[in-house]
Amino acid sequence: MPSAEFQKHLCVSIHDVAPATWQLCQHLIEAVNAVANIPLTLLVVPAYHGDSRDMPWYDRELARRLALGDELALHGYLHLDQGPPPRGLRQRYARHVYTRGEGEFAALTELEAAQRLALGMQWFACRGWPLQGFVPPAWLLGDGGWRALRASGLLYTTTWRHFHFLQHAAPVEAPSLVYSSRNAWGRALSRQAVRWAALGQRNAPLARLSLHPRDALDARTVRHVQHLLATLLASRVPATKAAFARDWLDSLARPAVGGIAV
Repeated sequence: MPSAEFQKHLCVSIHDVAPATWQLCQHLIEAVNAVANIPLTLLVVPAYHGDSRDMPWYDRELARRLALGDELALHGYLHLDQGPPPRGLRQRYARHVYTRGEGEFAALTELEAAQRLALGMQWFACRGWPLQGFVPPAWLLGDGGWRALRASGLLYTTTWRHFHFLQHAAPVEAPSLVYSSRNAWGRALSRQAVRWAALGQRNAPLARLSLHPRDALDARTVRHVQHLLATLLASRVPATKAAFARDWLDSLARPAVGGIAV
């Protein structure tokens, strides 16, 4: 564990970043900035739903966010589940109902996952952008995906419940605060669930607020995000996911004096 002096962190991420979703992503960025100008982690999908066209305007927008201090992380390559048919009701629900068929890395073999990762990493490299993290679409990562990811050289990944370091450190339990936006009653229930989940995590070293483009479509959800963000920032240091990973690992590496890391 890190030292008792380790400051509690907040990571705010925007998922499913792509040309097709950029307008909604911008709305979320503006909503966050209206509360505080904090660094964000943008989870980028290079060929979202199969669209791999180069769009210079979009590259300029991402480069601008990078220059402002945001992090760009890889969020799959296609954001589509093209794996073998699911086995059993649990897999069918997870892969085709809950995630709407977007859990790209849920059932890939190690070779397939490695190929998708290589394509995504090459997309970043061609633009000269740093890449330290990967978040699987819908937070679904099968055994093959895990093996490929651990061999990728990346620093971290996250699942719904944990922040994972890909080299030599135990994961940090940090369930993501995430909204459901499929219908009005679901949005109302999820706002209440997020509020209670945030209260339950008030002493945790890391809080993760995960936003999706569709959240921008509901004004009540946006206002709830802003209120929650202000509350979390009153006691937490905002950081990108990569910055949190470095801070956590640095804290673990500090020598201990009298049993306490310094």
